Amino acid sequence: EAALFFSFFNPQVVNGIEIYSMKIDSKVTSRFARNVITSQAVNRGNVHKEVFFDVELPKTAFITNFSMTIDGVTYPGYIKEKEAAKQEYEKAVSKGQTAGLVKASGRKTEKFTVSVNIAAASKVTFELTYEELLKRQFGKYEMFIKVKPKQLVKDFEIDISIFEPQGITELEAEGTFITNDLQNVIKKTFSDKKGHISFKPTLDQQRTCANCSQSLLDGDFTVKYDVKRTTPDNLQIVNGYFVHFFAPTNLPQLPKNIIFVIDISGSMSGREIEQTREALLKILDDIRDDDFFNFILFGSDVHTWKEKLIKATPENLDEARKFVRGIDTEGMTNLYGGIMKGIEILNAAHEEKFVPKRSASIIIMLTDGQPNVGISNTEDIRTHVKKAIEGKYPLYNLGFGYGVDYGFLEKMALENKGLARRIYPDSDSALQLQGFYDEVSNPMLMDVELHYPENEISGLTKNSFKHFYDGSEIVVAGRFADINQNSLTVDVKGEGANDVLSFTTQQDAEQTAKAFQEQEYIFGDYIERLWAYLTIEQLLEKRTAATGEEKENLTAEVLDLSLKYKFVTPLTSMVVTKPEDYDNQAGIADKTTEALNLCITKQTPVICFTVDGDPHFIISVPQKEDAICFNINEKPGDVLSLINDPVTGITVNGELIGDKRANSDAKSQNTYFGKLGIANKYLNLKVTVTSEKITVQNGNEKTPFTWLDSVTLQQEGLTLIINKEKNLVLSMGGGASFVVVLHQVWKKHPLHQDFLGLYTLKSHKLSEQTHGLLGQFFHPIDFTILEIHPGSDPKKPDATMIIKNKELTVTSYSSYPQIPLFYYITLLVLKL
Repeated sequence: EAALFFSFFNPQVVNGIEIYSMKIDSKVTSRFARNVITSQAVNRGNVHKEVFFDVELPKTAFITNFSMTIDGVTYPGYIKEKEAAKQEYEKAVSKGQTAGLVKASGRKTEKFTVSVNIAAASKVTFELTYEELLKRQFGKYEMFIKVKPKQLVKDFEIDISIFEPQGITELEAEGTFITNDLQNVIKKTFSDKKGHISFKPTLDQQRTCANCSQSLLDGDFTVKYDVKRTTPDNLQIVNGYFVHFFAPTNLPQLPKNIIFVIDISGSMSGREIEQTREALLKILDDIRDDDFFNFILFGSDVHTWKEKLIKATPENLDEARKFVRGIDTEGMTNLYGGIMKGIEILNAAHEEKFVPKRSASIIIMLTDGQPNVGISNTEDIRTHVKKAIEGKYPLYNLGFGYGVDYGFLEKMALENKGLARRIYPDSDSALQLQGFYDEVSNPMLMDVELHYPENEISGLTKNSFKHFYDGSEIVVAGRFADINQNSLTVDVKGEGANDVLSFTTQQDAEQTAKAFQEQEYIFGDYIERLWAYLTIEQLLEKRTAATGEEKENLTAEVLDLSLKYKFVTPLTSMVVTKPEDYDNQAGIADKTTEALNLCITKQTPVICFTVDGDPHFIISVPQKEDAICFNINEKPGDVLSLINDPVTGITVNGELIGDKRANSDAKSQNTYFGKLGIANKYLNLKVTVTSEKITVQNGNEKTPFTWLDSVTLQQEGLTLIINKEKNLVLSMGGGASFVVVLHQVWKKHPLHQDFLGLYTLKSHKLSEQTHGLLGQFFHPIDFTILEIHPGSDPKKPDATMIIKNKELTVTSYSSYPQIPLFYYITLLVLKL
């Protein structure tokens, strides 16, 4: 998919700043898209003002260029090796300047943001270029464009040109915001190899009503198309590089043998397990009668629906539906046991020839947590799983929510010819699960091999694939050892449902050139850049699971290609320069990656509520893409009510401690949490945590532990884990989970002493009646920032915050180590 998004968040955009032009120009050649986004603005005010440029682009895309032109002077972006860019960035930060231009913003997108102060009457032009390979799913290539200018734009245009040498068979364009009047504004044409879409609404057509100043352009604009397929494949050669597309049609579907390995630990309780049941029931409706399947459930123990694979007869499907409706949560997370049981059942089915020889075997594993029963070391799990599967079938890992170790799931999947996918905790989680199944539910070929002459080709991308799925496409690219070579012969082979698919295809550069005679607007080096894009993408996948010297070699190779072709990848960054007047700040653009984090970062949009250190409270506000931080100026010995939920019965209190000796010069003394009490009155459970010990009280029975213990405790309604990283993971019933971190200092330190930090996960499982210093923020809050003005620290401006009808003075920060931007409340906030 491809996505573009435009939004100007500064509330002054309609007060002095006019964005008079916004254009999205996309050129697609043989699925490879180059997108140029241009926005032009003018300062109509009498003083200098800040202009924002925000673009949402696909996580699969690579930024290749950015520039700002202010009054005829261009300020370019430079792509550099990440460490070199970081040093430049740190130099800028030391001068009080900011960075962090790219951050994850949605399931499939990341946001690029730049702002610049310009003088009165000045004009600025922003231009961003990114490239990506459009992937085929469900029989179509899709370009997804998110449109949200947030104001009327005099000259707004989306222009998409497509050139496909095979010919275009269908072309669709639609938008969620398109009214009947706007429908006629979409101009769509295609003929043979060319397709064109234009969307250019006038100012009046953009209005929500005849005299309104609000814009209708707020939503998704989607383009879908497919190409002619008179042969199973298409081979193109240009300037010493080739690309080979393989997507045969009209093949009989392979029977499949599918094992669902489902996490039923306590953390899956509530909406998660309901959505899982809902998705599995819909999947059962789609399973074909020649398929075999089974369910493995893992909590503290491993349960199987049947001891072997079961054929999908109507009777067995009805029995399976009854089983799925009865799935409920229990215990902890024996992930290793669940996966190994699934592998054991699949291996036995093949060894006993219980399933057809020509059938595709798949394991789909869903978890929302981290392994903590049985073998819990992730490196050991990966080693055992890889040895057991032996490359015989793919493992697909689905991580539900943000509590998973996504890096572990991704590595394990890639090592076993599969992939990892995050399932976002939302109202459509069941549809996300079902959608993933739909992608892999129609295998047409297995063990697909595309063989190229070894002595003629260098830099070949992946050319062997475990499965080919209906509606998808296999893409292989490479370069000739001799740049003057102009012909290529390829042998293709794959196992079908009834027989072996085998053929030879030939192509020469003259045939490709002939097919391209009609094109005028497509860039000529597209195959070379497509090859570089695909090579980098696949090398990064290999690097994910690699270690030692292999990882170093892959890193060097990716870095070399990224710099040569000017791609912003996880190993490179773009340094954005700005004019030095009006306090403009340099910036750095990085490529986002999925990661395991407790709190919101620019890598992963995790929602987290934290109290740590000299108790500063950090409240993520994802809908604002900001966070609020505040301090509590109380004295040692005071007990603070952090969370109190009358519905679930969960309460969390914290007792403050101070430094070993008071600082007589300070206006207020540093305080920290030295003791935390977490209780559930309905379960009669209480956990008391200090820097020295942990006490679990169940009724009148007390069980003590120390931080030196390595403990996994499972009681009715309670899951408690103490690990060597000096943190404690705790969940009670089906409510939120808590992580308590022990911060240790040097025992002979003259001033400081050990203290505790508290992190709240899955806070959405607490009721809307939850209150307390932390609890009051667990459900959506709204605030407005006004009157930004210089504060006591020139590097950190002050502002007025309106929150819950209260007016507060806040300070804006931009270099906090975990959060890109937050507002620090200088007042004591106990009840909002």
